[in-house]
Amino acid sequence: MQKRRVVIVSPALADANNGNWQTARRWQRLLAPHQVRIVRQWPGDNPAAHAQARQDEVMLALHARRSAEAVQAWYAQHGQRGLGLALTGTDLYRDIAHDPHAQRSLTLAKSLVVLQGLGPKSLPHQHQEKTRVIYQSSSTRQTLPKTTRHLRIVMVGHLRDEKDPRTLMEAACLLCPGSGILIDHIGAPLDPTLGQAARATQARCPHYRWLGALSHRETLQRIQRAHLLVHTSRLEGGAHVLMEAICSGTPVLASRIDGNLGLLGEDYDGLFEAGDAPSLVDLLLRCRVHTHQNPLMAHLSHQCASRAHLFEPQAERTALHQWVQDLWTP
Repeated sequence: MQKRRVVIVSPALADANNGNWQTARRWQRLLAPHQVRIVRQWPGDNPAAHAQARQDEVMLALHARRSAEAVQAWYAQHGQRGLGLALTGTDLYRDIAHDPHAQRSLTLAKSLVVLQGLGPKSLPHQHQEKTRVIYQSSSTRQTLPKTTRHLRIVMVGHLRDEKDPRTLMEAACLLCPGSGILIDHIGAPLDPTLGQAARATQARCPHYRWLGALSHRETLQRIQRAHLLVHTSRLEGGAHVLMEAICSGTPVLASRIDGNLGLLGEDYDGLFEAGDAPSLVDLLLRCRVHTHQNPLMAHLSHQCASRAHLFEPQAERTALHQWVQDLWTP
């Protein structure tokens, strides 16, 4: 394999510690031995950055709208050759419907990538043929023993509207403190109003804890210890935290949106309608009964385990290397 110089354009870098950054950093590792660098802008705003940009052979841009300037700059210099675009949830389920910059990015890219199986159907027909699915990956982690004293729930996601954290907070308020269900909520208050709502919910509900932003390591440990991961998003391109839960032996309750169905499978039984807190509460209570011998919990664990092979690091590595090769090939 001939080594290529690959640039990943990510609208977020390490300081954001969000999904875009985690994807960019993981792809940089998986694409070795290619020489891969991560930038927020391309070609950059100084002579040194421009000098590096002249050596780049392949661009992998994350986010059609937010990386649109870099996509257009690459196309102006190289045409479509080497130009790949990975689409986020806000691309698929919001921006490409009305944003001209996002729409132009779709047209200019040689190849498009979506991160879950239902992603292609949200694209205009003329772009579906150049679209491929690359599932993100997560390392398999030991399934830790779970307490029988209560049902431990964890939700992971920075507090912003797309993640719909209010549904979890509403569910916490509907649960009785004596229900035996404890909720840990992890995420930075990107929307200060949602941060205030989390603090108010914590004051009102002793069974709900808002832990704020935690390190990736701490977050993974809490996922491993939880009985269930809850994911309430209204809009999602393919949440990595779902894979982390599945590969830790922790089943999932998730909103019924394409971004979740494309990872969990359209026949998954741990689903509730987006924004429907009472339905989430009903699922939680059904999972609480005889936690360790609960038929629904056992069924959800089996369904999740059957999807785990999709998220193996070697599968993502192979798909990424093939993508780079295809982008470079005239």
